This record gives sequence, C-alpha cells and structure tokens, in this order.
Amino acid sequence: MKLITNGIKGTEDILPAQSYKWQFVEDIMRSQAKVYGFKEIRTPVFEHTELFNRSVGDTTDVVQKEMYTFETKGGESVTLRPEGTAGAARAVLEHGVYNDGYPIKAYYLTSCYRYEKPQKGRQREFHQFGMEVYGAPSYFADAEVICAAHSIFERLGVRGLSLEINSIGCAKCRAEYHKALREYFESKKDKLCDTCLSRLDRNPMRILDCKSPVCSEIAKEAPTVLDYICDECREHFQGVKGCLDAADIHYTVNPGIVRGLDYYTRTVFEFVSSDIGAQGTVCGGGRYDGLIEELGGQHTPSLGFGMGIERLLLLLEAQGIEIPAPPVCDIYVIGIGDKAKMKAFNIIEGVRNSSLIAEGDIVGRGIKAQMKYADKIKAKFSLVIGDTELEENKAKLRNMVNGSEKVVPLDDNFFNEFYAAYVENNNTSLLEQLELMK
Repeated sequence: MKLITNGIKGTEDILPAQSYKWQFVEDIMRSQAKVYGFKEIRTPVFEHTELFNRSVGDTTDVVQKEMYTFETKGGESVTLRPEGTAGAARAVLEHGVYNDGYPIKAYYLTSCYRYEKPQKGRQREFHQFGMEVYGAPSYFADAEVICAAHSIFERLGVRGLSLEINSIGCAKCRAEYHKALREYFESKKDKLCDTCLSRLDRNPMRILDCKSPVCSEIAKEAPTVLDYICDECREHFQGVKGCLDAADIHYTVNPGIVRGLDYYTRTVFEFVSSDIGAQGTVCGGGRYDGLIEELGGQHTPSLGFGMGIERLLLLLEAQGIEIPAPPVCDIYVIGIGDKAKMKAFNIIEGVRNSSLIAEGDIVGRGIKAQMKYADKIKAKFSLVIGDTELEENKAKLRNMVNGSEKVVPLDDNFFNEFYAAYVENNNTSLLEQLELMK
C-alpha cells in the first residue's frame, strides 16, 4: 500500500530506537540548568511576526530569508519561532516575571523553524536547549552562562571543542565601528551580493555574517570590532576573560564572531567542533542588553545561549561517545488460559508499581512466540503461569541470563521472592530502588 504522504522535507522523525539518546542528553541539560539555578520556561511555537522583526533584526538572514511566516484567518501575520530567546523575553516582559526580582534565570528545550537547505546538522525543524538570564549587567553573568554550557559538554564527555569569544561593543561605540565598516565595504560594493548591498547603510555588521563565499572573503579584510569598542565595553570583556581564566576554561578571542541575530551586544561566544563538518557550531550565545527595551520594557541587561541538540548528537556520534542504552524488561510474565492471563496481568501491574519494567502479551502470541519475544527484548526474568501453577499457587521464575530457575509463590509473597531473586542477581539499580521504597 502506498503511503498517503511522507514527512516534510527538512524534518526528521525521532523513533523509539533513538529517542533514548535525546532523553539522555536532555536530562543532563536539565540537570545542569538546575545546578546553575535555572527554571524551565515554555513558550508558544508561533508568535506575532513583529516580535522577530524587532528582536532578531530585519536585516538578518533569519528574517529576510528563513522565517516561516503566514497570515491567519483573522488577518494576523504570525511566524513559527526561528529561535528561542525572543519568545522567552516576550513572556518575561508580558507576565511581569521581573516583579519576582532579578536575576531571572530561565531555560528551555524547544523546537525551532527556519526555511533553509536541509543538510547534515541543519534541518528546517530543529531543536534547541537554551539558557536565559535577565537583569544581570555583571561580566560574572557572562562567564556563568559560558561555564554552564561548558559543564554540559563536560558531563557528556565531549572532546576537542573550541570556545571562541568576542566583544561587539554597545550601541554607543558600535556606531563608530559601523562607520568604519561602511567606508570599507563601500569600496567593495560592486562585488557584494544584493542582500549585503541592502545591508550596507542599515546594518553593515550583517555583511560579516553573509554566507556568500565572495562576501565572506571580502569580510576577512574588514575592520576589527575590538579596535572600536569603548573603555567600558573593553573592561567588561577583560572581566569575562578573567573569569574564564579563573575557571580554567580555555578560549580564543575571535574578532570575526558577530552572531547572526541583531539583538547581541558586548560578549558573543561560540563552541565549535571540527568533527561534524562545516556546521561545526554546537552552541552560541552572548549578551543582549537592549532586547527587553526593544520589546517595550525597561532597560534590562540580558544574556544567554542556544545549543543545537541535533548537532550535539552528531558530535557525540562522531566522537564515539556511547549513550547508555535504555533499561530492558525486568520480567516477562506469560499466562496460559483466561484465569492465568488475569493472574499474569495482576503480577505485571504489581511489579510496575515498584517502578520496575514488566511486560506481558497484548497481541495474542502463543507461548513459544512469547518466549522468543521475551528473549528478543532481553527480559531479565520470565514467569510462566498455567492451570497447574494456579492450582499449586506457585510457578518457576526463570533467570533469562544464566538459565537458573526458582519456585516462587503466586500470592502476595511473590513480590518479595522476585525482589530477592533480583538482588541475588547483583542488580545494583534494584538495590537502590528498594532503598528508596523503604
């Protein structure tokens, strides 16, 4: 039979055989967010288009070329979120979260959408983990979010990541830098792409982020932003570097980093790997002190980062970092006959109440097929209940690993006997669970 349709180009299904890898990585992200004092924020998948035009910047590739924007039946222009920061900032502002006091620390695990050519590590629907801080002007905050991102890579055992940092100054000192960029690119305008020509007067820094090979080559000789930042921004950047030195986190200063979104100010950073090809940036972020103000709020120093989960998983695979396999079935119970099946069902639910994994037949397999299935799912124990077992109120508990068998009662004492057999099998995780159950 022919399928009605396939998945949309640029999207990927995360199947049960792979989802445990995502869960493992996400659990570590949540764990480190908790360690650093962050709480989760969840925002809608779509927002009013003007939110991204104002925050991300209407001269960026994201807004000009990549956003999924459409008109609702009510005539409103809405856009699927291309990144997580703008929506989080809007929510913090709209709901007055700042009334709880600063700093506000929020993290998110979210899907994002950008219309671009699908390739390895870059899809039209992708997923990000992000951490956001609002109301923190100190360079210690910059260093803290960088350390938080670094701690996730450390927990995962990622090797060879390069942390690259830069300062792109504040609105005040960047005006002089923009002037220098205009003068430089003006002399090269006959070679610039049409998109960059449109950016020349409005936001020449965006030319530095152009993906065109010709424009990228021209940008290599452009003036360096660090030559134009003011004393206050320079002092802030020195503070960030000092904190990273104190934390023993190696970094390189890369004046070419400007990030692809307009809301950034001062500190910008990227974690880059050479193990996953051209799309090597697995985490990027920085400070965006003017974002909340741009959205209609009071001036609120803010910062954060986004980490691509797809690229991170590619990196783990490229480096041969094994993600622990999901737990297997602890016991498979087979019932032969209606009464035995009901007893099996009762035992299965009882085991599950102890947070262990129990399975039984729900598709109508015969006994031999059930035994094969129990072996296929690598069940640690099996139990067969038939008429004889019901009459004698006992059955044989089989250890599927070493083949040993033990007669156990089928009354309430079954669970104690099963747990004892499990402990005897040197299952540490069960011992921990039993300790928690006391």
